[in-house]
Amino acid sequence: MFSPVCYLREQDIIPDTMAPLRVGFVPEHFSTPIHFAQKYYGLDAQLIPFPSGTGHMITALRAGEIDIGIGLTEGWVAALGRTEEGDGGYRLVGTYVETPLCWAISTGAKRPEITSVDSLNGSKIGVSRIGSGSYVMGYVLADQQNWLLPTAAAGTTAESASPYSDFVVLNTFAKLREAVNSGEADFFMWEHFTSKRYYDSGEIRRIGEIYTPWSSWKIVASTALVSEDGSLDARVEDLMEKLNQGIKHFNENHEEAVEYISTALDYSAEDAKEWLKTVRFPERTQGVDLEVVNKTVSLLRKAGVLFNGKGMQPDAMVAKQR
Repeated sequence: MFSPVCYLREQDIIPDTMAPLRVGFVPEHFSTPIHFAQKYYGLDAQLIPFPSGTGHMITALRAGEIDIGIGLTEGWVAALGRTEEGDGGYRLVGTYVETPLCWAISTGAKRPEITSVDSLNGSKIGVSRIGSGSYVMGYVLADQQNWLLPTAAAGTTAESASPYSDFVVLNTFAKLREAVNSGEADFFMWEHFTSKRYYDSGEIRRIGEIYTPWSSWKIVASTALVSEDGSLDARVEDLMEKLNQGIKHFNENHEEAVEYISTALDYSAEDAKEWLKTVRFPERTQGVDLEVVNKTVSLLRKAGVLFNGKGMQPDAMVAKQR
């Protein structure tokens, strides 16, 4: 029997280099310029939300499920710094937020035994994933509080030198809140304004805060989009130009930003207005300041998350410098 052959026209074949990028992002207030870039400036990308954060995006990048990630500096750097084999899956290519991030330190609403940050030494810390920002910042907090064991600087693993009795992996913000109320975890850290409404409702209790000692958000690209000479796929360059336009729109239209954050996202208008006073996006997202990466690596080594002579070095993490 004759079997017809289906011939594709040339215009029906879309090469991979022409396909829209799959962009991972955290669906929080910080994503507002991304929304504006797509709504007003023709950002041609498949936006994929990762409410559980940077650690989940790292897994997705390495699995080839997304092409771009927009997430927290410490998560990106820590994962590359612990890469002993392979190419790490991605490189730092852009800067998304210039200001530090305020991590709120939270416990359960009815945990009277937890009175302050000082009482957290040796406790159970809830994290979204191992390697995520919430995990890495646990060590930064321990460093600031002088809880780190002397062995942390001697080449042992971060886990064996941990000032905490356990890292409880909970994946989502909702499960983190549940865990500190049930006793499964004693505390966790999450961005201040995302946590605030749950303080206001009485679901969780704030016991402190900690700021990142570096600019808080970076853009990374899959190594498949980075040439050996460091040049980027044209779609990545176009993405960052569109983000620049989205940021400009954000800066010039704060009332629209507040309306979007307070209706499409999980924040009050009052909190959105307060957040606007604290955040600064770059005029140009292209490139990463190598000194920021050096500073991040240096502190993570001091905290026992990374170790001298092991893993990827800072200059190798950055494909596009400022």
